[in-house]
Amino acid sequence: MARAPRRIEDVAPPSPEELLVVVGPTASGKTALALELAERFGGEIIGADSVQIYRRFDLGSAKPTLEERARVAHHVIDLKDPMAPMDAGQYVELADHAIADVRARGKVPIVCGGTFLWVKALVSGLASAAPRDEAIRKRHLEIAEKEGRAEIHARLRAVDPSAAERLAPNDLVRTSRALEVFELTGRPLSEWQSAHGFRDERHRPRFVGVHRERDDLDRRIEARTTELLAKGFVEETRALLADGYGDARAMGSVGYREVRAHVAGTIAAADLHREIVRSTRTFVRRQRTWLRDVDVGWVTRSAT
Repeated sequence: MARAPRRIEDVAPPSPEELLVVVGPTASGKTALALELAERFGGEIIGADSVQIYRRFDLGSAKPTLEERARVAHHVIDLKDPMAPMDAGQYVELADHAIADVRARGKVPIVCGGTFLWVKALVSGLASAAPRDEAIRKRHLEIAEKEGRAEIHARLRAVDPSAAERLAPNDLVRTSRALEVFELTGRPLSEWQSAHGFRDERHRPRFVGVHRERDDLDRRIEARTTELLAKGFVEETRALLADGYGDARAMGSVGYREVRAHVAGTIAAADLHREIVRSTRTFVRRQRTWLRDVDVGWVTRSAT
């Protein structure tokens, strides 16, 4: 259930027991809102973005700029090598440590990011499914290397279509994990997660979101895509590919996926902007689905 939109001036400072969490669709202006709140409340920002956590994936992830990081301290971004594995459990450990550190220094932690699975895991815990099995993971990796990542995704779809639907075929880490859970337990990961329901309370969250009219958000997605391409998104991706990061998990994310295809010659330059916008809007629809089930105090932003 969502509360009525309001002004940023109406957002009260969090109590010591609360964790302020800034949410909203991609391109809605989460970073700007988090910066304003951090400056009002004496806060520091904890990232919750599965691409921003990797070094060198800067433009396409809309990573906070050096100027923004100079205004307010940021944590849990730029931490990992692009080839390093990363999952929600690891994120929770990193975010918990950052939150404790920020509070120990008398500051207010403010979580901000668009990877809502990570946000859910942070505030409500993870489903307990099965331990990791390195032998299974090695076997999946060998299959992916010989037959392609789509083969692992196809095998997952056969046993857990719900998990396969929300995971990209290129996301080998999470696809392998979902298939691993089924192979170890005989029960789909989606069932484990449904049973868990993210009902634990690890932190007491207060969600604050950026509210924009749909047409305004569409215009912002268009404008942001134009700006990213003008700033060198293709060149950044080309450099990452040249340095051997073509199989990095972040390379399969929205935007990077399309630019990589363009560099490979499968998306024409004339079509690149449209394809990035289309992919971004699809991702935004998934984000909105999650946001419908969260109690958010929306802050209205006028058309820009």
